Amino acid sequence: MSGAKKETPELTRVAALQMQGRVGDIQYNLHHVRELLDEAIHQKAKVIAVPEFFTTPVVENPRLWAASLPPENPALDLLKEYARDHQLLIGGSYLEHRPQGDVYNCYTLVQPDGQVSRHDKDQPTMIENAYYTGGRDDGIHQTCFGRVGTAVCWETIRTRTLERLHGKIDFAMTGSHWWSPPFNWSVLKGFIDTMASMNADYMAEAPGQFARMLGVANLHAAHCGSLGGTIPMAPFGLPSPRYQGELMGEAQIIDNTGNQLARRHRHEGPGVITADLELTPGEPSLETPDRFWIPGLAWRFRFFWQQQNWCGRSLYQKARKQGWLQHQ
Repeated sequence: MSGAKKETPELTRVAALQMQGRVGDIQYNLHHVRELLDEAIHQKAKVIAVPEFFTTPVVENPRLWAASLPPENPALDLLKEYARDHQLLIGGSYLEHRPQGDVYNCYTLVQPDGQVSRHDKDQPTMIENAYYTGGRDDGIHQTCFGRVGTAVCWETIRTRTLERLHGKIDFAMTGSHWWSPPFNWSVLKGFIDTMASMNADYMAEAPGQFARMLGVANLHAAHCGSLGGTIPMAPFGLPSPRYQGELMGEAQIIDNTGNQLARRHRHEGPGVITADLELTPGEPSLETPDRFWIPGLAWRFRFFWQQQNWCGRSLYQKARKQGWLQHQ
């Protein structure tokens, strides 16, 4: 007696990029992303996750008020070019300046036929508040590869993101621009060292936790490399001591069972990771906690979250009033 033949699952080659950008240098960053995309194409990827803020790293720096892009822009052109020429699904985020005057952290997804859909990050993180405002969409995209859920950086550690995506998507495409605490504040070395260790753990665990709580594959792209600027200590940016830190890397590909198939550590630098996986939902394997943050975020992170949000929002309001929000 023979049993029914088991169907072989359909696997898709996917990729996630890890970039090392330059603050405010959009031309350089797009060229760098193009090089990484060429490597992903060489490895035969058909779905490619590009990082959050792939046009420029973000830190307190006045150059960034003029580093957003209009809705039709070179970053979008790059995504469209690769999607159409190589029949890909590709997405990542950049600062987009809309006609009504506000700027958004816009995750743009482009399908093989050139169709474009967008997700605006729901809430800026800390100093990001100085450069854009939050969106209100659900981040779900209907594509030829299935229903895609998009989220960036600290969206992926908030339970409300899980609530808007749970049971509604086939897989997730996410990205981060996750920075470290400052290395140069020697007077607080013990405090900062502890915070840095916790921060690295939060970042490393986030893509897998997000995938397991949703029961879907997660393609997570990231930034690495040094990051320098200032940090506002009070509203309107005064005073703003120097900041020197790094971006935390952790490009990862997680399958729909929660297994990590590929990972790139920040110390490995920029590059491409790939894996073959099913782009179909599984079952959640990790319970969603009954709180705002997915990890048990330590008090020092919650304090800086509130303080930096407050400072950043005041800078955005000032920039909008003064007409500093300009696109290239």
